[in-house]
Amino acid sequence: MSDQRPRILTGDTPTSTGLHLGHYVGSLENRLQLQDRYDCYFLIANVHAFTTLAERPDDIRANTLGIVKDWLAVGLDPDRSTFVLQSEIPAIAELTFLFAMLLPFNKVMRNPTLKTEIETKGLGDSYPFGFPMYAVGQCADILAFRPELVPVGEDQEAHIEMCRDVALKFNQLYCGVGNRVPAAEHAQAGGVFPIPSAKIGRVARLVGTDGTNKMSKSLNNAIFLYDDPKQVQKKINGIVTGRASPTAPIDPRHVLLQYADAFLPAERAKEIRSMYAEGREVMDGHVKAEIGGAINTLLTPMRERRARLETPEGEGVVLDVIRRGIRRANAVAEGTLLAAKTAMRLNFGSRVIQ
Repeated sequence: MSDQRPRILTGDTPTSTGLHLGHYVGSLENRLQLQDRYDCYFLIANVHAFTTLAERPDDIRANTLGIVKDWLAVGLDPDRSTFVLQSEIPAIAELTFLFAMLLPFNKVMRNPTLKTEIETKGLGDSYPFGFPMYAVGQCADILAFRPELVPVGEDQEAHIEMCRDVALKFNQLYCGVGNRVPAAEHAQAGGVFPIPSAKIGRVARLVGTDGTNKMSKSLNNAIFLYDDPKQVQKKINGIVTGRASPTAPIDPRHVLLQYADAFLPAERAKEIRSMYAEGREVMDGHVKAEIGGAINTLLTPMRERRARLETPEGEGVVLDVIRRGIRRANAVAEGTLLAAKTAMRLNFGSRVIQ
């Protein structure tokens, strides 16, 4: 707790396909830039993965190790940041239960991100009780580490609003913080929790290669960080412009132009936009090749680092990173839990988690 830098908490739920470019421009890129200026905690939400994969624990374990490999491959540094394995931080589970008492059920179910997940994954009415509970659990994931900022993609902003609501209500109910105290002053006014703010990435919402929906594994429109060069170019080549001729205009919101903005130098992206807007002759294939090349240049060092982590020695590195992170994360989360339980008059004893 001696680190005086502002604290950040963010993370990912492990999936079989790992992370994609939407994750990179929406959050990972931010994390890389913030490691030296902030006290960073990066959470692997392996318990949340059970909301849809409870019958496949072996897959969740493999995917958990895969997320850590992805982070290391991207360049996140466990010596400058703390990697948090959710299942090994008991304070998170306790805080989830306590926070659930502060949130009306209807409010949880109205969370737009939760509703979108249910629709996107085709869960209908068959999702387990734990599925909406994970929205409350995300509040505990964040508040257990009392961060000031949470770097997320635009689609996750609703979860941060719920987290802010929980922190505000807790501080007012149990810490005597007045309801007129500005959110930024809650900690100074005696609140256990600072009121965190979302920090949106450079690209708030990266559209998938289908040109319509947000990049997503489940929609088969994603470019993954481990895709090989041919796969990347094939996916970019598959983007449809619908132009009748090389001089036909293109919608300025078209996904190809969004990718130019995201992955090419700013001046070059501006030039490409101007060429399309002014009706100059533009060969879509050449633009796609340029964008695919830029993406592959970005991904090449990540692929190389990821390959080294797939060796037996790499597996040992990953497990060591996880175990070091568990020790550091529990020291912080247990301090938060004790402060919260003290405020709630539940401080009948203390414990030490190794």
